Amino acid sequence: MKKWCMAAAVMCATGAWAQSSVTLSGIADAYVGSIRMAGDARKTVLGSGGMSTSYWGLSGTEDLGGGLTAGFKLGAFYRIDTGDAGRFNGDNFFARDANVSLSGGFGTLSLGRSSAPNFLPTVLFNPFGDSFAFSPLVLHSAVSAAGFPTTTNTADTGWSNQVVYSTPTFGGFRANLHYQFGEQSTSGLRDANNHGIDVWYGAGPLSLVAYYERAQIANPAGTSLIAGGDVRKSGMLGASYDFQWAKFFLTYGEAKRELSEERFKTVQLGVSAPIGAGRIAASVAQTKREMPLYASWAGWPVESGREATKRTTATVGYDYFLSKRTDLYANVMHDRATDVHSGTSFGVGVRHRF
Repeated sequence: MKKWCMAAAVMCATGAWAQSSVTLSGIADAYVGSIRMAGDARKTVLGSGGMSTSYWGLSGTEDLGGGLTAGFKLGAFYRIDTGDAGRFNGDNFFARDANVSLSGGFGTLSLGRSSAPNFLPTVLFNPFGDSFAFSPLVLHSAVSAAGFPTTTNTADTGWSNQVVYSTPTFGGFRANLHYQFGEQSTSGLRDANNHGIDVWYGAGPLSLVAYYERAQIANPAGTSLIAGGDVRKSGMLGASYDFQWAKFFLTYGEAKRELSEERFKTVQLGVSAPIGAGRIAASVAQTKREMPLYASWAGWPVESGREATKRTTATVGYDYFLSKRTDLYANVMHDRATDVHSGTSFGVGVRHRF
């Protein structure tokens, strides 16, 4: 009897585990280089995240039966050069992911912190992916230079307090609807929120994407208004086509900030091609920023024109794959902006996925 009970317990446990799983994954990425952005001084660095931001995460799913699946994601960034948590001092611990979800024939509903509408379209439609050190498109979106101190991104690459609904795929199309609660207690601010949408199409070698977002809430904390109560809007169209011998990328984006009346237009071209045991990549992005100029007329400010500045960034690199999980990379980047000195950067590093 005792043996039968033990066998039954093992069978039950085996069946339970067969319907659920938990996975540990992440990226460890470090590089050495000499960095000089437009208008800035040169610095020699051993940095974290040359090609991908270093992170670790836990994710899991459970089959609930009837086509319904529960899931969760917990993801934390870290700096491999210092061992510090987060992308920067003060970053949320689980700034990459902290959410729970339900999936089924209706799609997926996720609650918690996850990617903003801008993130995946930006990193998947340029040949340098999620490189916050060398990707021209990512730099213009999220990393300012001394000579061009503003970016086109509205409110971080991830949103807290967020509900995301992801549709099933229909004829190659799918979409994600995002809504971030502002959690403002003051009556005049309680309706402040972030919302957006990203739409995807994929069929064979062709991929298309579009996103739009409107932000009032600052992130990563997601519990306060953007500085000054600003409202920021951004959107982008992107396309890629894979010829096998080379993959081409094209994006066009616009952004605006209501408080400062800044307007941004960004165009990016990119290409990657397999060479030997690796791939070569090149990308160039140009952002035009416009701000109004005012003159006084009868004591009243009147717009007299618009001041335009530009930032142009170009990167060429080679990624050599030692295995499916480990690669070595080398990148050279040139960054230029209006009325300041340009800068050239280079870096070599190693990335390991686990």
